Amino acid sequence: MILAQTFQGPSVDWWALSPLLVLVGGGLALMVVAALTPRGWPSGGYAFCTATIAGAALVLHGFLWDDVRDEGSQSIVAGALSLDGFSLFVGATICVSVILAVLLLDDYLRREELDGVELHAMVLMAAAGGVVLASASDLVVLFLGLETLSLALYVLTGSHLRRIGSQEAALKYFVLGGFSSAFLLYGIALVYGATGSTNLAEIGEYLATVVVLDDSLLLAGFALLLVGLAFKVAAVPFHWWTPDVYQGAPSPGTAFMASAAKAAAFAALLRVFVVAFAPYREDWQPVLMVLAVLTLLVGSVVAIVQTNVKRMLAYSSISHAGFILVGVVAASDRGTAGVLVYLAAYAVMVLGTFGVVTLVGRAGDGDHSLDAYRGLSRARPVLALALTVLLLAQAGVPLTSGFVAKLGVIGAAVDEGDYALAIVAMLAAVVAAFLYLRIIVSMYLAEPLPGDDERAPVKVPVSAGVAIALAVGFTLLVGFLPGWLLDLANDAVPALAGR
Repeated sequence: MILAQTFQGPSVDWWALSPLLVLVGGGLALMVVAALTPRGWPSGGYAFCTATIAGAALVLHGFLWDDVRDEGSQSIVAGALSLDGFSLFVGATICVSVILAVLLLDDYLRREELDGVELHAMVLMAAAGGVVLASASDLVVLFLGLETLSLALYVLTGSHLRRIGSQEAALKYFVLGGFSSAFLLYGIALVYGATGSTNLAEIGEYLATVVVLDDSLLLAGFALLLVGLAFKVAAVPFHWWTPDVYQGAPSPGTAFMASAAKAAAFAALLRVFVVAFAPYREDWQPVLMVLAVLTLLVGSVVAIVQTNVKRMLAYSSISHAGFILVGVVAASDRGTAGVLVYLAAYAVMVLGTFGVVTLVGRAGDGDHSLDAYRGLSRARPVLALALTVLLLAQAGVPLTSGFVAKLGVIGAAVDEGDYALAIVAMLAAVVAAFLYLRIIVSMYLAEPLPGDDERAPVKVPVSAGVAIALAVGFTLLVGFLPGWLLDLANDAVPALAGR
């Protein structure tokens, strides 16, 4: 006689999952309602709904922050996801990136005659993948979040159907992204073989209490995981996709990729190595230090020889990844807090920067040469001033968020005795400053080229203007009053909740 057994499913905290459910459900509802509305929506309707959905998720992150502060970190969905200050901080950063990105995307799609709901839904799906990536406490769930994020970004990259460069960039991104995902998956398999679990909390406990006699399998898993995650954060030598993809992708898509995707990928890197693999830090820390040095130097030096502004900013993004890696290498509470501040500050400043790039690119989104910025201060003085502030912030000038971010990660390296790495980071900042000064000089001191008067003027739509203004305001606010952001980051040091 066979006795029926009652199925016991995993415990799920639906309230803790509410931001993720809003992003996924909102994206699906947006697609369904748009499909059932044959005459289309009013101008700006898609962007308004997408921003509202992301704003609702942001508010829910705020409510959950209060819960975590009162009750502490907790595990949700049977240990697969963690609800802690770290995941909420990164998730809020991603939601802010969505709001600013869709404000840039709204007019861009109409300007390029690509207006539709699909790309707005893809932004929400990418954000959902990023939120899963930031809160994943299991390597399998981490992989699923990464793939959700990546697939949506592939579509965003190739969404400009009238530009062959967009299609080419999407194909390169897809092929190389597939290789990196394979490395990551093999790394997960090897770590599982060495530890007997894919749960990060259990892996951390195992490595802290058990002496692994033959750790070659484990170290190989570390290496493959690092390759997969280093590709996503654009660390040298896994950065080759970045300039081509950044240049070919629609400019608002590039902005979202450089902000939300980078924040989510670095969140995964922190959880896996700084937290779960902490007992083996002496094995992986030197490798990450080499990657940080290479990323800082290659990103800064190669950026200054570029003539295409989007490629300049692509290598600049690589350089910024090097600075963030400095905080990861520190593997301390201050280093982790510094990384979080850097991710939030950079996400906003790069969105504002690419907002200006989107407008200067004009119809066709094809003219991103340095010459396109000649005399911009005369034609659009406010826009030129906004770009100047954002570029100086990326250079790390005092009284901007960039200075606060760079000071945090370099200070963390000094605290851990990594003086050589801190010196390399400071030298890279000086070299990279030349890149930003090239653009500023072109805007203010260079004369327009003959025939520039016949070109279409740079138009500043309301939605894009609001996004750029918010980015500049946040950059200056953090520069003058950094305490509130530093306090939030210090309270968001990652912790892995048990099952």
